[in-house]
Amino acid sequence: MKFFLDILLLLPLLIFCSLESFVKLFLPKRRKSVTGEIVLITGAGHGIGRLTAYEFAKLKSKLVLWDINKHGLEETAAKCRGLGAKVHTFMVDCSNREDIYNSAKKVKAEVGDVSILVNNAGVVYTSDLFATQDPQIEKTFEVNVLAHFWTTKAFLPAMMKNNHGHIVTVASAAGHTVVPFLLAYCLGPTLEPEEVVNKLMNGILTEQKMIFVPSSIAFLTILERILPDRFLVTLKQKINVRFDAVIGYKMKA
Repeated sequence: MKFFLDILLLLPLLIFCSLESFVKLFLPKRRKSVTGEIVLITGAGHGIGRLTAYEFAKLKSKLVLWDINKHGLEETAAKCRGLGAKVHTFMVDCSNREDIYNSAKKVKAEVGDVSILVNNAGVVYTSDLFATQDPQIEKTFEVNVLAHFWTTKAFLPAMMKNNHGHIVTVASAAGHTVVPFLLAYCLGPTLEPEEVVNKLMNGILTEQKMIFVPSSIAFLTILERILPDRFLVTLKQKINVRFDAVIGYKMKA
């Protein structure tokens, strides 16, 4: 009985918070300044990581760029310096926990405390279950999942000590659903990097808890939990996701 009374007492707070959230939908969100912030971006050598670095460079942040690809990393750094930003580069293998921890110590010693961490590095393999090699599955989890734990453990303590920090996790919304031939990663329809980065930066600067790109994904993830399985199967057949690459595998006799 006490449990239900406690729930009932929370009802006014629920109503108030719901109304407050509804009103905020119609109010312009204030964008915070990131000038002078030390921003670390993993996977900064290409794609979303590179474009995100450009945007922070335009906003006069101090950049720490991580990537396993030296050539791509230096290309990103050169463009960011051209935009007026101070840039520090580190070749880091985000599938290697000790490499992450050692690089984090170097960053703290050479640059300072990271105040914005963007966990962006990721790998993807387009294959079915039997064509996906075991090391590929392991690499996917090491980079796309475990690395987020290691970077957060490395940089969060300083953020807590300074009572100032922001951690951004870039992930695939398609992890909520299944797409053929992307078994190890579950990536959804391909998006333009510029579109993703534009929404990502807006989410960071307005301190949104979570964003979906495209925004319709948020609604679709809810639908998948309430629609009948048979209907979902038919829907996915209608969407008919395909890839140009030919996926195959060999079976031993």
